[in-house]
Amino acid sequence: MNTHPANTIEVHGIEIPSGLLIGGSWRAASGGATMDVMNPATGSVIARVADGTTEDALAAAHAAAEAQQGWAAAAPRVRSEILYRAFETMMRRQEELARIVTLEMGKPLTEARGEVAYAAEFFRWFAEEAVRIDGGYSRRPDGLGRTVVLRQPVGPCLLITPWNFPLAMGSRKIGPAVAAGCSMVLKPAPQTPLSSLLLASILQEAGLPDGVLNVVTTSRAGDVVEPILTLGMIRKLSFTGSTQVGKILLKQAAAQVVRTSLELGGNAPFLVMADADLEVAVEAAVQAKMRNMGEACTAANRIYVHTSISREFSTRLAERLAGMRVGDGLTEGVQVGPMIDAARRDKVLRLIEDAVARGARVVAGGEAFAGTGYFVEPTVLLDVQPGSDLLDTEIFGPVAAVQTFETVDEVLRAANGTEWGLVGYVMTQDVDLAFEISEKLEVGMVGLNVGIVSTPSAPFGGIKQSGLGREGGRVGIEEYLDVKYISMPLRERSHS
Repeated sequence: MNTHPANTIEVHGIEIPSGLLIGGSWRAASGGATMDVMNPATGSVIARVADGTTEDALAAAHAAAEAQQGWAAAAPRVRSEILYRAFETMMRRQEELARIVTLEMGKPLTEARGEVAYAAEFFRWFAEEAVRIDGGYSRRPDGLGRTVVLRQPVGPCLLITPWNFPLAMGSRKIGPAVAAGCSMVLKPAPQTPLSSLLLASILQEAGLPDGVLNVVTTSRAGDVVEPILTLGMIRKLSFTGSTQVGKILLKQAAAQVVRTSLELGGNAPFLVMADADLEVAVEAAVQAKMRNMGEACTAANRIYVHTSISREFSTRLAERLAGMRVGDGLTEGVQVGPMIDAARRDKVLRLIEDAVARGARVVAGGEAFAGTGYFVEPTVLLDVQPGSDLLDTEIFGPVAAVQTFETVDEVLRAANGTEWGLVGYVMTQDVDLAFEISEKLEVGMVGLNVGIVSTPSAPFGGIKQSGLGREGGRVGIEEYLDVKYISMPLRERSHS
């Protein structure tokens, strides 16, 4: 590890690298540019970190390429133990990691602690997967040869993470890459670079060799990402973010035929059937809607409730959201933090205004908070009309839009009538109905009587325009492995 004091900052008593990590060394950006990191609860600057350039990005890609061969040859147990050590360090430093997540992203400290545990678990999960990478052996059906199948690391990877789960999205990509034997360039979101820089320093301490993980923080993604992809050294792209940006990256990756995993936008339907347990359904709706202030791709965007129970469900949901405490996430007891920035806050408010103008009723919240920070009240809208903008876009905020339905066919048509297909939620006590709807929902994941589906041990991802590939679970490491087949002749030998 080569951490120079000049490239280290202190944020609320926590020491964090502030430079770029390239080839094992922390360095300033070429030209010395820096960018501000803001606390969305106060609107104030909490840190300044290196603002990487094209030159820095290319240096990081070269460092990853140079490290690839040696890292691919590392024993699976070596990779596994590095991940285990990183897991243990993260859990030991859970409180300080949580504080950094809250400071730069805004989520309540309780949720941030949960994110740290979730993020660390990816390292433990893939530590276990690292030693289970296998292959195959068989005789050809015609008896004339043998077939041997190997799984080998795909090669240097470009990992691009979003701001809403800055620590977990980093570990969800880094974990399988390390386990598979791939080197990496990580580009975190400009709003939340501190979590990634701290995560990289933990991996260094855990013994990850120089150059295996390189980190380029930047406010100019286009100046960094496209040059890396077109250089020809990167063999894998993993991106979590909007569908719009994902489509651009997919085109750029196509030029070099780069293997691609995309976890893109969502517009999750939340279906409350006539027989649903209302206590369970309301609790799941609060989790699916309000986790991370609604700034999650898995957030319940469109809530469909059977007409026979819509009044009671909506009343309970409104009471729950109206009673949630809003404020600075560092304050214990706060349940709802700020939006990430002013643009996100203003977009959420515009979506509320549009829905109301089209006939929706506000029964909880609906306003911004005065003063500093980018806060929006937890909001419940009833009688949301078709054509409202919030039904056709990712809200990414604390707004629950409730509609009613009469029949299963009707609600399935509405739920599937979108270009997205990440996750859907089903509330019912009827086992047959649960499976029928789960099978017919056009999504990659279903939450059945639960409001949170994310877990490192299950394959996370969507269909349609919500993405390609899966992260986590047994299949997560496959995204970072190539399959090689060796054909061998089968010769009969005389034993006389």
